[in-house]
Amino acid sequence: TGPIILPSEPIDLFFDIEVDTMRDFCYLHGFVERRGGISGKETFINFFADQVDPKDEEQVFRDAYTFMTSRPDCAIFYYAPYEWTTYKKLQAKYPGVCSASDIDRLFERPETVDLYTDIVKKLTEWPTRDMTIKTLAQFLGFKWRDANPSGAASIRWFDDWVSTSDPKIKQRILEYNEDDCLATRVVYDSLKKF
Repeated sequence: TGPIILPSEPIDLFFDIEVDTMRDFCYLHGFVERRGGISGKETFINFFADQVDPKDEEQVFRDAYTFMTSRPDCAIFYYAPYEWTTYKKLQAKYPGVCSASDIDRLFERPETVDLYTDIVKKLTEWPTRDMTIKTLAQFLGFKWRDANPSGAASIRWFDDWVSTSDPKIKQRILEYNEDDCLATRVVYDSLKKF
């Protein structure tokens, strides 16, 4: 419904977080990194809190923030305001990692784009029942590896991980997060074609 302008940088980062809302604990910051716009050779980078401990939550927040800010030649794409809102909360909880203005600078830069709020909702129409990442990515042919992918399921898996430390459960969480990042890339690529 309008011109779509997306940043073009040597590195694309497709970003998604997982939060246990029952514990108010951000346990995973995941990124799919694509260089030179070449799909199929992306790298999944994640920062996972192995313990439900504020020190672990702070460390993975610090690691993820450092990872993003250490790449000045990257564009960052996420889907919906949740990541920015959560980063504001994490900054208030752990002010030693960065300042509130640092978070705003990261998310307000033109190379950081909320695909849903900035592009999909404002500038597109889809023949789907809604415009969630799950709906649009599936409409575009993307399939999650898990049979029942959802943020709620990820929270349940994390709770199982906390009580068992079963590496298969952790792998399931990581694969789900990676697929969310890849789904964001699929939607981005479709928008870029528009």
